[in-house]
Amino acid sequence: MSEQVIVVGGGVIGLTTALTLVERGLRVRVWSRDAVAETTSAVAGALWWPYRIEPEAEAGAWALDSLRVYEKLADDPVRTGVRLVPGVHADTVLGELGDWAREVSGLRQLAAGEVPGPYEVGLAARLPLIDMPVHLEWLRARFEAAGGVVERRATTGFAEAAERARVVIDCAGLGARELVPDARLRPVRGQLVLVENPGIEEWFTAADSASSETAYFFPQPGRLILGGTAQEGDERLTADPATAAEIVARCARVRPEIAGARVLGHRVGLRPARSGGVRIAVEPLPGGGRLVHNYGHGGAGVTVAWGCARRAADLAAG
Repeated sequence: MSEQVIVVGGGVIGLTTALTLVERGLRVRVWSRDAVAETTSAVAGALWWPYRIEPEAEAGAWALDSLRVYEKLADDPVRTGVRLVPGVHADTVLGELGDWAREVSGLRQLAAGEVPGPYEVGLAARLPLIDMPVHLEWLRARFEAAGGVVERRATTGFAEAAERARVVIDCAGLGARELVPDARLRPVRGQLVLVENPGIEEWFTAADSASSETAYFFPQPGRLILGGTAQEGDERLTADPATAAEIVARCARVRPEIAGARVLGHRVGLRPARSGGVRIAVEPLPGGGRLVHNYGHGGAGVTVAWGCARRAADLAAG
């Protein structure tokens, strides 16, 4: 066997897992169907927050592990793409969050009148906001500097990887639906609008868990990202003009200056959601190897990436 570990999938989950493994002294190769900049992860907003992810207890712990890493990476935002940015979660009550919220410093319930837009309650926070194209490139570069290899390579199953490595890590995201196969995986379509930033320095979210329509904006270098949608079962990868207009209108109800911002582009990604939540599990491979699954993170992959990577790495080590 030429490799100790092959990681299938080159998004944020795959690269973070691969980096964790190579920095533990293993020889690691990533097989990625897409270029790093063309993965679903590159489309993400991406704000740290445990949103729509299960199982709740484990996800909270994974998220906190990741938070601690991002807080350190924020010391060098130009290289890592990670900044600590203040903002507001509208329609969010501190007392209704999970136990993980007690470990996040600075969370503050807002009084009536403090929440922008047509919202009565909200939560103020200073959280990691990740510029994903920059962060993915930083992950790839750090992984390769540690001796890892990223290879553009599509696969139709794990047997091919198992012939070359004693451990195979499945970080294929939505692709695991066919590779495993796993019928519990389903796409949740997210559409974004990129506009010139009219001077907004804080992020904002108003996400209704019962609706496919959300309102959020994230100030990233050179652009303001507007969102969004959470359309289950919708696999369209082209931007819908009517949906884009609705996204801009929802965000402009919070910050009116957004209505006149020049549109720079549109992005669409399919979040890999899974009924039953994230799957991190191990199963045997022929010849005594092992296959470790690490997929099903939905729209919270960035939020739990480091915690899940450490758990998957532990399973890989047996």
